[in-house]
Amino acid sequence: MLGLLGFYDELDARPGQPNGAIRDAVQPVGEPDEVDLVTYLDAGHVLMDVMEGGHDVITGSGHRHSSGCSSLLTDGSWLWRLDFPHYLETHHVSLPQTFLEHVRSLNYQMPAIAVAQFAPHYDETMPLVGWTSAVPWRSTATTLVPEPRAVTSKAQFDAAKLAQDRNRPQGRWHKRRKPRKA
Repeated sequence: MLGLLGFYDELDARPGQPNGAIRDAVQPVGEPDEVDLVTYLDAGHVLMDVMEGGHDVITGSGHRHSSGCSSLLTDGSWLWRLDFPHYLETHHVSLPQTFLEHVRSLNYQMPAIAVAQFAPHYDETMPLVGWTSAVPWRSTATTLVPEPRAVTSKAQFDAAKLAQDRNRPQGRWHKRRKPRKA
């Protein structure tokens, strides 16, 4: 079975998610290598690309992973949601020691995945996160090789959001309507 990261109660309509409540995972400071861990998570292999929008369940604000937030990524050993790096870099959620050891042993480089070894773990794990329709694994590839993806950094997202907010005073996207004549 794959290890699970970021499957919190607040992120799903079904209670009893594998990682419990997100508020219990929040820490005041992150790991010393948190930037490298976030970069590693951002580089994961995309298993399921979900078209949806979400927000930070703690602050209610949008973030750089809002679009497609529940898409699923993996490194062949662990499975996480697309928005998990946001919660790591913003709220410093706790990480399992085995995950930290795993990523550090890979020197923060996303590995290629041998599909024959990965498929049984995928089939076993997907029902646990509510994706029973995705089982069994149906890829014809023998190896999944990490592909570079353009990922907006937190700093880039925050700068763009600030500029957007400056361009729409009082949060309005449109001009005020003229009052109707009576």
